[in-house]
Amino acid sequence: MSTLQGRTPWQVTRSVWFAMFMREAVSRTMADRMGWFWMLFEPVAMITIMVLIRTQLRGASRLIVNADFIPWMITGMMGFFLVREGLSRSQGAINSAQALFAYRQVQPVDTVLVRTWVDGMLRTVVFVVFVAGGLLLGLDIFPDNTIRVLLGWTSLWALALGFALVVSVAAKLVPETGKIINMLSLPLMIISGVILPLNNLPHRILEYLMLNPIAHGLELLRAGFFEHYHTVHGTSVLYLWLWILGLNALGLLMHLRYKERLKAK
Repeated sequence: MSTLQGRTPWQVTRSVWFAMFMREAVSRTMADRMGWFWMLFEPVAMITIMVLIRTQLRGASRLIVNADFIPWMITGMMGFFLVREGLSRSQGAINSAQALFAYRQVQPVDTVLVRTWVDGMLRTVVFVVFVAGGLLLGLDIFPDNTIRVLLGWTSLWALALGFALVVSVAAKLVPETGKIINMLSLPLMIISGVILPLNNLPHRILEYLMLNPIAHGLELLRAGFFEHYHTVHGTSVLYLWLWILGLNALGLLMHLRYKERLKAK
């Protein structure tokens, strides 16, 4: 059934998403002249520090089976930063678009969906830049299985969306939630196996760490880059997607339940 303006609800929604996409994209890429610099500098700085530390460790090259350390860490770091965007940047998505809620076509969930899409696209561009730069430097970072890489990257992107939907509501209703999540960013990076391989940990510890869905996504992504890479025991695509579907369903239900409270200033 068409609307009074002769457009279907889907056409109206697409128009809203496109307008918000342009607004968010321009804000992220042009409003802050240092935006691109920090997106590139942060992983470069982290990788440099970790390489300097690992060069001081004897036998570092034997800690990761069938994968070079630098490409292994780059893939893990890029995947983690993609998920971290969903956890951190979603906290201000609703407040940043508060004025737009005067238009009945714009809903709080639209702001989260669009921001996660823009963040994912930007992180994808940064990842491609790192892969291209690594190849120019002679690193073995070209994907051995492109389909598996795309599956891993898409899975992490979908996981980021699920976290974003849940966190955006939680941070709006209970502002302290955002502070707690920001504090957990570094510990979450460590226990997800971004900078240190989880395979070296005792099984009694590993079985608890593998409850973390991010670790499954990172291992899936790395398995696509390194054909003979030994993934962490217990890695499961099914487990990862159960988390993705559960978080996205929960987030959408929370947005539906608290829609009016989210619109309030």
